[in-house]
Amino acid sequence: MTDIASLKSELTSMVEAANNLQSLEQARVTALGKKGRITDLMKTLGGMDPEERKTTGQALNALKDEIAALIAKQESALRKQEMAGRLATETIDVTLSPQQQRKGHIHPISQTMDELVTIFADMGFEVVEGPDIEDEYHDFTALNFPIGHPAREEHDTFYLPDDPDEKGEEARKLLRTHTSAVQIHTMKKRKPPLKVMYMGRCYRADSDMTHTPMFHQFEILLVDKKSHMGHLKGCLMDFVRAFFEIDDLPVRFRPSFFPFVEPGAEMDIGCSRKGGGLKIGAGDDWLEILGCGMVHPNVLKNCGIDPDEYQGFAAGMGVDRLAMLKYGIPDLRTFFESDTRWLSHYGFDPLERPNAATGS
Repeated sequence: MTDIASLKSELTSMVEAANNLQSLEQARVTALGKKGRITDLMKTLGGMDPEERKTTGQALNALKDEIAALIAKQESALRKQEMAGRLATETIDVTLSPQQQRKGHIHPISQTMDELVTIFADMGFEVVEGPDIEDEYHDFTALNFPIGHPAREEHDTFYLPDDPDEKGEEARKLLRTHTSAVQIHTMKKRKPPLKVMYMGRCYRADSDMTHTPMFHQFEILLVDKKSHMGHLKGCLMDFVRAFFEIDDLPVRFRPSFFPFVEPGAEMDIGCSRKGGGLKIGAGDDWLEILGCGMVHPNVLKNCGIDPDEYQGFAAGMGVDRLAMLKYGIPDLRTFFESDTRWLSHYGFDPLERPNAATGS
């Protein structure tokens, strides 16, 4: 028991002497780790007689609890101390002149949206908007998603509580899963010909390095009597070459399925992955960049447009992903962490506006 009392005194002094979180963690490992001092004594209990084992075991458990509580108390104090230090140093003196203060930056997502608008506005597209809160009809049914489609399930979609006066599945409110719902609002309100672009926040239940529950999309929609797949391909080829500032950027289109277009395609751009990196341009590999296709006749019908007279095309892309690819940002989650150091590194000068020739 004398050894336990001596150990208690030694460990207590070590924990109290820890003056930062790193040294406190080292003290915790020394005392309570798998190879710590208390753990080593616990291993000796098997060689004791029953009465001694009981007495020593109780004493060691009590010591373990006391040291753990002391570590927790010390950690709390050190964290408060650390926060106080940060609050004292990470301040801005608002009485300073603007020249002495840190200059603000445009967020990469805002910059990328400005570039997209600039490029497509030069092609004659105009900006339209739509709500973030949708119903199932505009988000799914009118876009030719059948009942029972996986995208409608609650594990993918954020549904909102039903309003008391709403009945039926079509009236269920949700946070829009894509900006494609905006094309339904636009085609119902306006008669063709249409040549519009729209962008904004979208929401899906997903989170990792390349997915977040809230993200941004950008789409274009053209409806007239003469457009065809060749027009779509030419439009998108001009876009990616302007956006990535590579005049001879290789491009290919692969057949793909989306409920709201027929035929549908995915667009790839050339790239190289030599040395474990990613370089956009001529190379021996391809990178999927966006989805597109001719507007499905059912979608036109749902919006009161005669598919025998009109046709059109649509394309959609992730704004966040485009920003990551163009500006070398490795983790999507950093877009939303509000870290001014990150923004100072990846942000843009407010006075440097995009131009249509280069997209930047």
